[in-house]
Amino acid sequence: MKKAPLLSRSPRRTPAAGASATPSQTAAAAAKAATSPGAAPDPSTAAATAAPAAAAPGPGAGSRWRRHAAPLWALAGAALAVLVTLQLRPGQALITQKDIDAAVRQSLEKEPLPSAAAKAYEAILPSVVRVVGLMNEDDDGEAQPEQRAMERSLGTGVVIIDNGTILTNLHVVSGAKKIRVRFANGHESEAAMVGAQPENDLAVLRALSLPDDLQAATMRSTADLRPGDHVIAVGHPFGIGPSVSHGVVSGLKREFRSPEGEKTMTNLIQFDAAANPGNSGGPLVTMDGQVVGVVTAILNPSEQRTFIGIGFAVPIENAASAAGMPPF
Repeated sequence: MKKAPLLSRSPRRTPAAGASATPSQTAAAAAKAATSPGAAPDPSTAAATAAPAAAAPGPGAGSRWRRHAAPLWALAGAALAVLVTLQLRPGQALITQKDIDAAVRQSLEKEPLPSAAAKAYEAILPSVVRVVGLMNEDDDGEAQPEQRAMERSLGTGVVIIDNGTILTNLHVVSGAKKIRVRFANGHESEAAMVGAQPENDLAVLRALSLPDDLQAATMRSTADLRPGDHVIAVGHPFGIGPSVSHGVVSGLKREFRSPEGEKTMTNLIQFDAAANPGNSGGPLVTMDGQVVGVVTAILNPSEQRTFIGIGFAVPIENAASAAGMPPF
């Protein structure tokens, strides 16, 4: 079976006189000369034939070059694309710390973070209770509890053990026939006084019924407390609450004499967060939400019993010892 001849549709060009022959023409001429009987080989033709044969690569060289050239061309194309992209965005600058700070400020303007005082209040709130001392046997504390709050002995307490153990001021419950407490979730219960520390005006209460998931406050030593440290006072001033006020520690190891002059309290924390009647027994809290003291008194030379900027709290170490807890 014969194969069809390969025909070129392009017209053949006759080489000009004196022009050098192509390698194929030279090889054909050499073959014709070799088959011609009696013909002597032409040295020039033989040299021309040998030169292309020596220069031609082996049968696998071209395929190997093409195989390795493909990845190189791909890398070159990727590099060119990057250069073109950079040229299309010549004004783009690198992100700097200044850009990051500006983005953070913009985010905070849209959604500001809560203050340290707000976070401290949220941390202590589940442990704050309203305490009412009922001086009349017939008064169960349920009739007009808000309207008659100041007629009764009103104060605040803080849960220090999740079994319902509460710290408050002794003067809030002293002489009461009944004691009622209201927890942060609204649960109300009667309470009994199970301990007292008169020299520090502290009373320890135990609630008779507890709300679900009662949370005790975290107490912190006052050893590293310094004047100028930020604190909040949480309580029920004038029966309104729970309320929070923010201030600083004004001084340490202060003394306070009761208005009647009956006793003098020592080693007190002085603070300037607002406190009024009803705050007594409430917690004094640092910005990390931990209790460092129990609010016990305010200084006011007049008889109005309102806050003028000086409040006192019993250090939590004294309060914990009143409840029989080990010192820090």
